[in-house]
Amino acid sequence: MYAIVGDPIDQAGSPGLFNQAFRRIGAQAVLVPMHVDPADLPTLISTFRATRNWDGLVVTVPHKLAAVDLIDEVGPSGQRTGAVNAIRKDGGRLIGDNFDGIGFVEGLHAKGHNLRCRSVLLIGAGGAGRAVAYALADAAVGRIAIYDVDSTRAATLATAVTASTGISASASSHPEVRAHDLIINCAPTGGKLEIDLTPASPETLVVDIVLKPAITPLLAAAQSRGLKVHEGIHMLSGQVAALLVFFSLT
Repeated sequence: MYAIVGDPIDQAGSPGLFNQAFRRIGAQAVLVPMHVDPADLPTLISTFRATRNWDGLVVTVPHKLAAVDLIDEVGPSGQRTGAVNAIRKDGGRLIGDNFDGIGFVEGLHAKGHNLRCRSVLLIGAGGAGRAVAYALADAAVGRIAIYDVDSTRAATLATAVTASTGISASASSHPEVRAHDLIINCAPTGGKLEIDLTPASPETLVVDIVLKPAITPLLAAAQSRGLKVHEGIHMLSGQVAALLVFFSLT
């Protein structure tokens, strides 16, 4: 048994994708959604540790940061981002890592989008935003401007990305689109932000990692202006293969 845990959970796309993947590879497994309040996450992790036929855990909003302190070992991507989105068992130990960045880049590449030397506006510096920021740097984008309602969090992430990767990253005081040809929302409520896309270049690609609705308000606004869009499901589908390996299913 596998589960995805979040609050809320009705937006999760993992059950559909993973259960299809399980059938495709012939695994006798199922992934189910679990709605868990942040205050109850430690209890959930303890229950996971104690349940012998519960083999893996996918972690979504808002638990990716908090889960790091509840497990025994964090993999390289999880250490760099300070967040995990998957946890597996190794004997009596719990090991977690973060595959959001891998999935994000793979999803874009699968749709034929080149990231090299792009100028990026990244909205949201939480668990997913951190993973995406580092993955963008690894994919050799030109520069990243990071906006978050918590300006300190945005500045901290920008400083860490530049120090770690050498890519130019800076905090932005507001989501200005004029200077960027790739706009990415990684905030759970980012699609509700009042973002003026009017100054955007006709070649701008607008991405939202929010799964439901597939066409978020941000993507709908982009489409109404004739801009190219990229939906959130692609970040998830882009990491399924890596997660199956992480869970020792392939």
